Amino acid sequence: MTAEHPLVVVVAALAAAVFVGSWVIVQRRVDPGREIVDTPVYESYGEAVVSRHEVPYRDFELEYPPGALPAFAAPSLIQPEDSPVGYKRAFGWLMGACGAATVVLAVATLLGLGAGWTRFAAALAFAALWPLALGPVVLTRFDLWPAALTLGALAAFVAGRDVVGSGVLAAAVAAKLFPAVLVPLAALWVWRRRRRRALLACAATFAGVLLAVFLPFLVLSPDGLVGSITRQLSRPLQIESLGAAVLVAFHDLGGLDVHVDSSHGSQNIAGPVGDGVGAATTGLQLVALLLVWIAFARRPATAERLLRYAALALVVFVALGKVLSPQFMIWLAPVVPLVAGRRGLAASGALAGSLVLTQGWFPYRYWDYALRFDDHVAGLVLARDLLLVALAALLAWPTGRAHERARTTAPARPDRTRPALPRS
Repeated sequence: MTAEHPLVVVVAALAAAVFVGSWVIVQRRVDPGREIVDTPVYESYGEAVVSRHEVPYRDFELEYPPGALPAFAAPSLIQPEDSPVGYKRAFGWLMGACGAATVVLAVATLLGLGAGWTRFAAALAFAALWPLALGPVVLTRFDLWPAALTLGALAAFVAGRDVVGSGVLAAAVAAKLFPAVLVPLAALWVWRRRRRRALLACAATFAGVLLAVFLPFLVLSPDGLVGSITRQLSRPLQIESLGAAVLVAFHDLGGLDVHVDSSHGSQNIAGPVGDGVGAATTGLQLVALLLVWIAFARRPATAERLLRYAALALVVFVALGKVLSPQFMIWLAPVVPLVAGRRGLAASGALAGSLVLTQGWFPYRYWDYALRFDDHVAGLVLARDLLLVALAALLAWPTGRAHERARTTAPARPDRTRPALPRS
């Protein structure tokens, strides 16, 4: 399919409408009395900025980077009623719009790849329906905002708009730090295809956007901004992470002494054991990410490989981190289904299983796990975490060299094969 095909707009609109329909179904199935939501915290941020005109980090403590503020402030501006219910409703529809935007961006990315009808159908079906698999957490977390920005950056890179992609990627990092794992891939992509001058232009754009977002708050409250970031990076071993799930399994099976402590807005494994496992998993995560970046650098910088390794970097970051909150699954849903071929179909299946397993305990059975280490729920958490590791292995599994050569030597569009100045 090409961008000029008469059905492109129809396909994009239909897929976005199906996403909204999935969103509505999830909303109607929610049990309000058993939800675990972050919207009251977001509302406090929005009201502080919109109603009291306070400066984040200086006048009140903000847990997230400054690029997240639009997601918190906008519902305070548009909510139909001055109440938590009104804010939650407005916030939910704002995130629904971000989700619909990811569907449209998926269409743009697939067009840039020259995908066929079968691939379009498979990828867009996942993109439109995945909220049904993950459940209520998607309604009350702001992660669709940075996820949409991340996919927007990838769509721009695939289209050859490297300067635009660099700026949007910076905005994604400014909204939530996780897209930073894609920065080395983006730098390698630009360097391998367009060399030094283009890389400098993209680096300047990336740095300029970050400075534009962070610098005002750094000037007004350096301690508050730096403290917000360091608190995120210094979080303890959260109970849903792989390391914690293994410790809970040893607790249930072998009587390992494991204690839970609440801090940093989550429940975590306390004590030296938790600290040690957290440090070990962080080290493993960093090594795995380094290997992902090196593997991408060793083969041709094609658009298909960029998407595959972007998905892999995100999965590795989530699966091996010392924190794995349920909303982190939102980061993966827009990107993984875009991976090509049978690998992509298998990866989408593994991700769908991970989403369903997450909904199996969150939010309605979360406290059974966090407070009592319920055996059944602990098994679901461990199964989800191991399935994410399997998903990472599936994405990392080497492609045969002959197949790789065939894919990279196939005729390509001229603007992707000849050196060119960066396009903005």
